[in-house]
Amino acid sequence: MSDFTSGFWPIYISVITLVSIIGTWVFLKSQTTKKFAPGEKAELMEHTWDGDLRDLNNPLPRWWLGLFYGTMIFALGYLALWPGLGNFAGLLGWTSRGEYQAEVKAAEAKFQPMYAKYMQEDIATVAADPNARAIGKHLFLTYCSQCHGSDAQGAKGFPNLTDNDWLYGGDPETIKATITNGRTAMMPAWGDTLGAEKVRQVANYVLSLSGRKHDAALAAAGKTVFAENCAACHMPDGTGMKAMGAPNLTDKVWLYGGSEATIIETISKGRNGVMPAMTQTLGTTSNKEAKLHLLAAYVYGLSQQK
Repeated sequence: MSDFTSGFWPIYISVITLVSIIGTWVFLKSQTTKKFAPGEKAELMEHTWDGDLRDLNNPLPRWWLGLFYGTMIFALGYLALWPGLGNFAGLLGWTSRGEYQAEVKAAEAKFQPMYAKYMQEDIATVAADPNARAIGKHLFLTYCSQCHGSDAQGAKGFPNLTDNDWLYGGDPETIKATITNGRTAMMPAWGDTLGAEKVRQVANYVLSLSGRKHDAALAAAGKTVFAENCAACHMPDGTGMKAMGAPNLTDKVWLYGGSEATIIETISKGRNGVMPAMTQTLGTTSNKEAKLHLLAAYVYGLSQQK
């Protein structure tokens, strides 16, 4: 990659650009300087179609030449005022980053009074406000829908936010903490420790906890293995531990899938889930805290609709 970040390439691009424009100008000029002497007629260029359609060497129309030269003058003016010649920033000093920051600053100033109003209310109150929910939905679609879906119902490995099943807790403050700081979850791989047979036994015991179809003999053997190796996180009764983000295994909600094969894969290979911290995604905008507040209220409201 160092070959593409050296100082040579900006100079190379600048030279090629300027030489192309100047070369086009010189070539066009060299082909349009002929003038007919008084009484001299245009010559036939040995092409005739349909009997009387002839190709003569008449000069190009002046209006056409004017447009052509005008485009080259415009190109040189543009390259002088705006960035386009390698590292040259242009006389106006314009940058896309600067324009974006100016637009963000203007938008933040415009919406700040509205944000201030919602910051004075708790999350449950904001969640009940239709206007606040509309704002929260737009924020959700911008920052969260890529993983959780536009309908917030998630996908394999991404939690459904419209139900009442929460890995870390579904109260307003916990939801806001999750969105703000993110979460890093880890299910360790037990395949090498337990071996294939015990993994299958535990998988069937886990299936039995939620009333799913399972092998009773394997589940009975897996109960002891579960108690010795899994209960520390998932609790002895399999109801999970929100403080650690360990899921409840007694319900019918499965983040990665609830088939025997998928559960065996989860136990054998483990799982690593990451919820990014939105405080980093939102950057340094002045209304970042208000946006986090509105996002938390929107997500909290999703699970209160049922």
